[in-house]
Amino acid sequence: MGNLGLSELLVIGVIALLVIGPKRLPEVARGLGEAVKAFQNAMKGRGDNDR
Repeated sequence: MGNLGLSELLVIGVIALLVIGPKRLPEVARGLGEAVKAFQNAMKGRGDNDR
């Protein structure tokens, strides 16, 4: 689990493009990245200002 190949990422990207649309895709990707980073920091016990 967690090992995604190029073909899987391409399929996910195409589906995201169809569902979200090309104009909102960068905004949604940015928000998802920030959420993942916040989750990882929370799991490590870091605060918002720790880097």
